[in-house]
Amino acid sequence: MSEDRNDNDRPLSVAERFAELARLTPARIALGRSGASLPTRELLRFGLAHAQARDAVHEPFRPAEIAAEISALGLTSMMVESAARSREDYLRRPDLGRSLSPESRALLEAARGDYDLAVIIADGLSSTAIHQNAIPLVAALLPLLQRQGLELAPIAIAAQARVALGDEIGQHLGARMVLMLIGERPGLSSPDSLGAYLTFAPRPGLTDAARNCISNIRPGGLAFQPAAVKLAWLIEQALRRGLTGVELKDESERAIEGRMTEQGDGTLGLAKPRPSKPRLSN
Repeated sequence: MSEDRNDNDRPLSVAERFAELARLTPARIALGRSGASLPTRELLRFGLAHAQARDAVHEPFRPAEIAAEISALGLTSMMVESAARSREDYLRRPDLGRSLSPESRALLEAARGDYDLAVIIADGLSSTAIHQNAIPLVAALLPLLQRQGLELAPIAIAAQARVALGDEIGQHLGARMVLMLIGERPGLSSPDSLGAYLTFAPRPGLTDAARNCISNIRPGGLAFQPAAVKLAWLIEQALRRGLTGVELKDESERAIEGRMTEQGDGTLGLAKPRPSKPRLSN
């Protein structure tokens, strides 16, 4: 195997090899050392990342701002909450985050209809992820759902929510399928990671085996537009086949290649959609 070399055709040192590797990933590798410990700069960086992860979990959720941004997209929304009455309850009692409050059940029943899809925006374990990434993803996804001609329920903005809360929300709304956009557990390099969970025929008691998940949606991970195309493909296939979860494999790469075009500035943009009559509820 030939040696890696620098621009001067000199074999790379061990430190240079690690530096090259470190440039390819946000993972903490090749940090160096000072005696038997980390260098001070790396210790400070670790402390900052840990603080950012904690802040993401405890950042107050701002559902009114989310509702205003949804309205600007031409959609209606409704605010619901889980049975967890505080952030402390939510963190200590995961089961409370999986069931609705009585008031929210009544609100959802009043909005019940014949919907193809219910989109839920939930704080989860990172309100930071929602505040930064949920609306850009919805904006990228909306034209693709319009092309499919889907009937959308009012978007539910859910506080103190776990993933499974979407099952009960979808059942009360009468939706054939739910898309839960939720803040994922913060990592030390990604406090703003957004997860998207799709569940067909939602109802309480389902396990994660019944869901499809796309994770790490954020500018530093999976970008909004490719994520939207993946979600649109999965939604279309789930409604066609009547299932989600382990039996529905993500084979959307061909769809992404077909629906994304290279723009003159080097960025990826959606190809012009086929004309169709949207049936979105306002």
